Amino acid sequence: QVQLVESGGGLVQPGGSLNLSCVGSGRIFGNFAMGWFRQAPGKEREFVAALNYNGRNTFYGNSVKGRFTISRDNARSTLYLQMNSLKPEDTAMYYCGATSNGNPGLIEIEYDYWGQGTQVTVSA
Repeated sequence: QVQLVESGGGLVQPGGSLNLSCVGSGRIFGNFAMGWFRQAPGKEREFVAALNYNGRNTFYGNSVKGRFTISRDNARSTLYLQMNSLKPEDTAMYYCGATSNGNPGLIEIEYDYWGQGTQVTVSA
């Protein structure tokens, strides 16, 4: 089992920045590829970003490419998502996930474990 806890969400104005964190526990964090997804009210969960076990390979959804940066610190069992130039359409609950399949998953079904989410609201 892996337990994941997200933090860092909040209310921010358009153009602002937030840095989300996801702390893992229970098993060796560095064994898992990790990802961020988000879900807005009335919409399906959407892929945001993912990276492999050592952080050297990263992938981004088209809507966040160039604005968001995913990274990880395996010594701290923590996954990060730096979000810059935020837009109102980035408003959603953000979830981190862990997958043991060796490759960063781009779809929800590939993930074995999920956190409870952290709310991001972008509004003036």
